[in-house]
Amino acid sequence: MGVFYVAAGVTHFVATRFYLRAVPEYMPSPRALVLVSGVAEIAGGLGVILPDTRRAAAWGLVLLLVAVFPANVWMALHAEKFAEIPAWALWARLPLQAPLIWWAWRFTKAAKTNQ
Repeated sequence: MGVFYVAAGVTHFVATRFYLRAVPEYMPSPRALVLVSGVAEIAGGLGVILPDTRRAAAWGLVLLLVAVFPANVWMALHAEKFAEIPAWALWARLPLQAPLIWWAWRFTKAAKTNQ
């Protein structure tokens, strides 16, 4: 899971323009939101790799996934802005948020190490 989120976070910096289109128009400072969410994904991804930070990082990822869900809904409602992605795919990914949240939540239950 850690590698998945680090890679996803890096894409916020590599494909910033794409992510800017995903920020709902009513949200302030779209570029800052894209970059901050990228940093949060990278930090969460690295955090779940390390036993001492795994639980806190996993909770952060759960909160991040909940926080970005409105952007995913906005993308589905404004499919014309994402012509390179089939509209059905934008809608199909909405229920996929639940297993991603569940996956991160499972890491909140990870056993602590005795260090």
